[in-house]
Amino acid sequence: MQVKSLCVFCGAAPGNDPAYAEAGRDLGVLMARKGIRLVFGGGHVGMMGLIADAVLGAGGAAVGVIPEHLVEREVGHDKLTELHVVDTMHSRKQKMFELSDAFAVLPGGIGTLDETFEILTWRQLGLHDKPVVLLSVGGYWRPFQELVGAIVKAEFAATAITRLFEVAASPQELFEVLDRAEPSSLPSDSARF
Repeated sequence: MQVKSLCVFCGAAPGNDPAYAEAGRDLGVLMARKGIRLVFGGGHVGMMGLIADAVLGAGGAAVGVIPEHLVEREVGHDKLTELHVVDTMHSRKQKMFELSDAFAVLPGGIGTLDETFEILTWRQLGLHDKPVVLLSVGGYWRPFQELVGAIVKAEFAATAITRLFEVAASPQELFEVLDRAEPSSLPSDSARF
């Protein structure tokens, strides 16, 4: 699959491990080198800001989508290729979805989880089949994988939901996953609740 535009969900904080920031910067530089446009939450703080700065610093394109009420709170990035200011958080997620061919999930907080669960739910329901890759720096997303496993074990979802996303340990591996991604044609029982 050829990805021309990658949506990155990530934190508005940098986290407490320098490896998170390093992975974000590395991902941004690789995106620029590969000619892949960044789509993200539009902030100039935390992981969001550093990945956008890395993409732009390496000569790439970065498109931000931010709700009006967060422009000041998240210090809307003013040096982007494009900045879309929308009315609500829901509009933000919809616009990022429309602008993207695939999704990368970096370490982040509850907002990152919200975006991730929504995009996975849309995929489970057959509303899209765009690849979703968790960048599990230092095993950050292991608890998420365990939660998904617990949901399946408790029979609140079919085993097929474990194929809604893939996991990569490094930015380079993330691109390897995207390069081999194909439409998953999830089984019909994947949408079982």
